[in-house]
Amino acid sequence: MSNVAIFVPHIGCPARCSFCNQHIISGQGQRVSAADVRRILDTALENERHAENQIAFFGGSFTAMEREYIKELLDAAAAYRKSFAGIRISTRPDAIDEEMLTFLKAYGVTAIELGAQSMDDEVLRLNRRGHTAEDVERASRLIRAGGFELGLQMMTGLYGDTPEKAVDTAKRFVALNPQTVRIYPTVVLEGTELDRLYKAGAYTPQTVEQAVELCVRLIPIFEDAGIRIIRLGLHASEDVGGKKTAGAYHPAFRELCMARIYYDNALSVLEGLPEGAYTLAVGSGHVSQMTGQKKENIKKLAAAGYAVRIREDSRLPAYRVKIINEGTGNQTQCI
Repeated sequence: MSNVAIFVPHIGCPARCSFCNQHIISGQGQRVSAADVRRILDTALENERHAENQIAFFGGSFTAMEREYIKELLDAAAAYRKSFAGIRISTRPDAIDEEMLTFLKAYGVTAIELGAQSMDDEVLRLNRRGHTAEDVERASRLIRAGGFELGLQMMTGLYGDTPEKAVDTAKRFVALNPQTVRIYPTVVLEGTELDRLYKAGAYTPQTVEQAVELCVRLIPIFEDAGIRIIRLGLHASEDVGGKKTAGAYHPAFRELCMARIYYDNALSVLEGLPEGAYTLAVGSGHVSQMTGQKKENIKKLAAAGYAVRIREDSRLPAYRVKIINEGTGNQTQCI
């Protein structure tokens, strides 16, 4: 399932968070109208079938906007409900209550994502979020009780954050039983408070490498709990790529994380075996992840003394690596 995204940048936000410049992230600065919603959805339906996809309002704090404006947008989207799987919104944890959920349900909203970002109150305070971890917990309970799909969004590498705090955030997310999560390594954008702190030397952003190392720890926390990670990293955009000043931005960040997991798994079964040539088998569709970008994994394994080739084995699940001795064809180890 994917989304037909409609961005409402900054609208409804009571304050400007340290990291936020939605105009750059979305590539859009104008207020969205009902006519815009209809145009976007008509275009989507002309291009392909969307019966399994959702209409998604992203960018601002949807439930914190003026009620008449929310109604205007949902009225426009509701006319297309039979052509899509549902309506998805993103909002703030402190802008959810039972009355709002009843209102959203009446307009066909099926999924709500909370921009939680962290479950550490000091990190939230330092980054001007204006809500607490308790707000996240309360809103999550209400959303689940109301029959909505719950999604939680977290960021890594914020001002005052640490890898240990991020791992704790992930574990506390799992306890709230969301169906989906998004993980966004922090990117420092022009004109933000983080940009000012970074240029003043008060804030050291994560590098891409550091963010990959951390996300490789976070991914199994969610996947082992049966929670889908529907995004890793900001979506690829010329606006983001051209206007970031620092931070962990890569247009194929998820692929970097997957490649690191496959490399670690391959190395763990190769270590201790005689140096030489081996064939690595991975599940269908995962050869590129095992190979790594620009064949980085192959090169690193070669530097460690292992010349490897990769083939697919449809019997293998994600992340599993089977090592076969090149000379004998006998399976030696599997992880």
